[in-house]
Amino acid sequence: MALAALVSGCGAGQRHARPAASGPRSPATHARAPRPAPPPRALAIGLTEANPDLLWAPQARAHVPAGLQLWRERLLALRPDYVRIHVDWSQVQPRADTPPRWDAPQSGCQRGEPPCVPYRGIAEELAAIASEQRVQSGFVPVVDLSGVPAWAARGPSGCEPPGIQPRSRAIAPTAIPAYRALISSLLELGRRYGLALPYWSPWNEPNHPFFLSPQRARCSRAAPTVSPHIYAELVRAMASELAAAPGEHHLVLGELAGIPHSGGPHSTGIPEFVRALPRDVVCASNLWAVHDYARAGGAAGAPDSVRRLERALAERAACARHARIWITETGDGSPHLGHARSAVPRDRRAGCRALAGALVRWSRDSRVKAVFQYTFREDSAFPVGLADERLTALRPAYYLWSEWARAPSRKDPPGPPAQCA
Repeated sequence: MALAALVSGCGAGQRHARPAASGPRSPATHARAPRPAPPPRALAIGLTEANPDLLWAPQARAHVPAGLQLWRERLLALRPDYVRIHVDWSQVQPRADTPPRWDAPQSGCQRGEPPCVPYRGIAEELAAIASEQRVQSGFVPVVDLSGVPAWAARGPSGCEPPGIQPRSRAIAPTAIPAYRALISSLLELGRRYGLALPYWSPWNEPNHPFFLSPQRARCSRAAPTVSPHIYAELVRAMASELAAAPGEHHLVLGELAGIPHSGGPHSTGIPEFVRALPRDVVCASNLWAVHDYARAGGAAGAPDSVRRLERALAERAACARHARIWITETGDGSPHLGHARSAVPRDRRAGCRALAGALVRWSRDSRVKAVFQYTFREDSAFPVGLADERLTALRPAYYLWSEWARAPSRKDPPGPPAQCA
């Protein structure tokens, strides 16, 4: 199958029924009940949350551990169209001589913070998502890969920031078959739970050194970027593997970090990255993703990664000029490692208003089809969540997303709720 054919008739961003899947179901699954028709929305909504105790449908698991019941109700009330699934390859397959372990035990903590309720890794996450799909529409998985195992990584090269680990380096050419085998194994896991995995991102933030290093051969901003060519290898490998698999699958290109125009010696700006991609990769999908965070502070804090991506695509092949765009990471606050957001209530409300303004702008852009909140439970390293790490309080932005979950039309988008005022 040609790369461009992978997204033929994809309907990205529209709330839709779960694509058909084959294969045996988990013994824990139940007969599928009729699902209610989805409410109309101004924008499709996506969400990142890995803990299955916050995702299980009550019909499949009536009781979750103490302290999580209310938070599950609050997450499910948002009725996300999509759930983004992060796959850290270095965690699920740390050894080359063993297959991926999708049920590797997880602590359930949030970077060490309680509540800590263990679960069976991505396997249980998929089972929980499948349980939701049997009772309501939405909850369509979007798989996002990152994290190179040490055995699959290339050695140090080019201009790398201090402290770079193998997980951030490019995949060695000899490990590309293992990358394809990882994809095949996860597809099989989805079939085991009766869950289609229709959307796939070859790599997270390939223009950022934490996920792909080096970005440049020399430590100069003027040095040509090398990361797009490394990323192209992954796009082609994933496209080939998905084309050979049963079912309908779509590539989500980019997943680009919101890096300024020129980037730096350790990063690549969005326009430069898109310009450097081979044409066949640019045309591999009509669906692109970018990360764009809202910050309080007026026009200076207004997100513009979407605009950069649109302009960059317009300069490329005709196949890209009308590509659909997902914002697969957003939120109010600081998305940067170690930059805590303010605990002052006034500042938090201002951040919520900044996100509200961004959502309105995106809703007026006909190419933007879906927006994903990162994350539900606060990730202390990237603090933009809707609930705090210990699950004791909601952030003002939760109430904003609740309004958008009910917004029926792009022509009349909701304003900031009272909690943001």
